[in-house]
Amino acid sequence: MKVGVMLESLRKGSFREGVEAAAALGLDGIQVYCVDWSELSYNMSPEKAREYLDIVKSNGLVFSALCGDFATGFLDGEKNPEIVDKSKRVLEAAKMLECDVVTTHIGTLTVEETKKKEVARKALRELALFADSMGSAFAVETGPEMATTLCDFLDSLGAGGVRVNFDPANLVMVAGDRPETAVKTLGKYIVHTHAKDGIKLNDGSKRDINIVIGGEAKDHDALLGMGETYLELPLGEGDVNFDTYLPALASTGFDGFLTIEREVGANPEADIRMAVQFLREKLSLYDL
Repeated sequence: MKVGVMLESLRKGSFREGVEAAAALGLDGIQVYCVDWSELSYNMSPEKAREYLDIVKSNGLVFSALCGDFATGFLDGEKNPEIVDKSKRVLEAAKMLECDVVTTHIGTLTVEETKKKEVARKALRELALFADSMGSAFAVETGPEMATTLCDFLDSLGAGGVRVNFDPANLVMVAGDRPETAVKTLGKYIVHTHAKDGIKLNDGSKRDINIVIGGEAKDHDALLGMGETYLELPLGEGDVNFDTYLPALASTGFDGFLTIEREVGANPEADIRMAVQFLREKLSLYDL
């Protein structure tokens, strides 16, 4: 398996600075946003794409995936035509960057059939067929729902172009699912993963934690009192058991990217550096 980083997690001032920082950490690749606010545009010209690709290649890296998350999901039938069109443009931009994976969130799926779920199915089926036509994957990120619910939904699309970006921490923090079993459920769909860790705060257990917020340390109960339901933590400090998760992931045949994502924390680059070492040690330990 290869180790990458979500470029925005490094919090650098420009794409080039981020790529250089990723290379200095000894990584294999990067994932980067390609949305309305990002430096990379889904309407980029072939010339601009070659410029970005040259920066990445000259630093010995590749694009593991683009992130085409427009923060809306696909449960709103009125917004979907615009979001579907933008998503197609991101898939096309990814191809110019020699990348076959675009990740996104689609919104929380219910177990039962609803009008919103059918709305999402229609939009995702269209994107699945489009991605299929170009040999790409539009990868749904795990997290809001249990793995079985997501798998059933993907099975219902009738096309293979919509796949899975497996985020073990999201499953732990939000859905309360176990990554080592969820990978077996979703294994046939997984094309990319995020390396992230965390805990679910409202699962009835008491955690011995102290997180500094605004200069003051907050414990488990204080975080719950603030309305927090989960907490992202550096790799190895949360409830993702990488000693069972990584071998289970490998058993599905996956040999792609573990892309480090660190969305919070006062010093994300230090956390990412530690995460690189953590993952390299685990991959070496289990010969992955």
